[in-house]
Amino acid sequence: MSESSVKDIAPATDGSWLERRFQLRQRQTKVKTECLAGITGFLAAAYLLVVIPGLLAAGGMDKGAATTGVIVVFVLGSLLMAFYANLPFMVGPGIGGSVLVGITLAGDGVTWPVALGIACWSGILFFVMTVFGLREIVTRSVPQSIKLGLTASIGIFVALLGFRNAGLVMANAKTSALGLGDFTAPGALIALLGLLVAVGLQARKVPGAILWAILLATVAGIPFGVTHLPEHWLSLPHSVAPLFGKVDLAGAINIAFLPFLFIFFASEFFSTMGTTLAVGGEAGLLDEHGNMKHINRPFMVDSIAAALGPIVGIPAATALIESSAAAEAGGKTGLTALAAAVMFLLMLLFTPVALMIPKEATAPALILIGLNMFSNLRKVDLGNFTDALPVLMMVMITLISNSFGTGIAGGLLFYIIIKIVAGKGREVPLGLYILAVPLVYYFATLVHH
Repeated sequence: MSESSVKDIAPATDGSWLERRFQLRQRQTKVKTECLAGITGFLAAAYLLVVIPGLLAAGGMDKGAATTGVIVVFVLGSLLMAFYANLPFMVGPGIGGSVLVGITLAGDGVTWPVALGIACWSGILFFVMTVFGLREIVTRSVPQSIKLGLTASIGIFVALLGFRNAGLVMANAKTSALGLGDFTAPGALIALLGLLVAVGLQARKVPGAILWAILLATVAGIPFGVTHLPEHWLSLPHSVAPLFGKVDLAGAINIAFLPFLFIFFASEFFSTMGTTLAVGGEAGLLDEHGNMKHINRPFMVDSIAAALGPIVGIPAATALIESSAAAEAGGKTGLTALAAAVMFLLMLLFTPVALMIPKEATAPALILIGLNMFSNLRKVDLGNFTDALPVLMMVMITLISNSFGTGIAGGLLFYIIIKIVAGKGREVPLGLYILAVPLVYYFATLVHH
């Protein structure tokens, strides 16, 4: 639904507090739809409760404390997104930032408190840019063709993540390329079952189709040994004390860490921009030019989360691409984010329940959502070579680098280069020429790190 059509709907003057607070009628949605969308988004992102602490623990951090920290960031970030921005985005730590802290920086001998300090400075830089409106200026200078292609670029990332989680695609060590997995393995069979159920239910327009598919796949995985029932359904949360306040801001101020800071900043900047526009488009919150009204609000939320997350030991909090599952389920307002936040809050006591959901059960949701996001490519003028090629390159770079932040950055850089080579340099906004300098530096740092 376009912004103009939203304005044509009279705002609600009665109804429940939830309807008034989250403008449900104005965005043509209902409490039930929003809550189901929030639960669906939570289930799609629940695997991060396992993945993120595991990555951070590889860098020497306490895994139990990291698990609690992840939940805290999910809850507070999503609540802020719900009540300040009124958008259906979950906010939490991304895999990319956790890999940088737990794997990349740790492998280079950087201690995790210093790594958290680098992540924190990146978040502070985010916040400063947001306060001065610079992030919105950059976002609005992105060409329309790139904005239209963002959804497909992120879609291929989401779908590939789903295929990997399902065991249907795996890295082939001999060819150094992706290859097909074992389709007869129990996990793959459960994922295929969930995918068929999701497709069947969506085709029949059953409310909460993806949610039902995840739950059914989880139950079906029990006899196959894919779903492991917990010994205890309740557990007290681990203390966050081993990580709380251990961020080393002073130690992070080192010229040698500048490339790492830039990698943190640039990858998260473009990831957040892409997620906001792509998920916003799925939820019908963009105008005819591909822009979102009050986009500085979600940018403010994720910058605050990125700056404060390291205090509890969690780096690179951002609007999560798994929010696309919530948008696909009908989420359009902050009530979706609120419902997801409540679910994550419950995980402080019911962590074993969340950890019971296997990645193979959530994989079908990611596959289906990712493939559906390719539909926006039809809006790109593929007949205009100089507009279409950067979009296709953006999709390819996302696939090759396994990072949609890198894909978006590459798409923008190729857009500038192709327009200049084609003699259409005047079509490139001045802001993009300025942005080209840090983009070149970003790719140079990626090659060396």
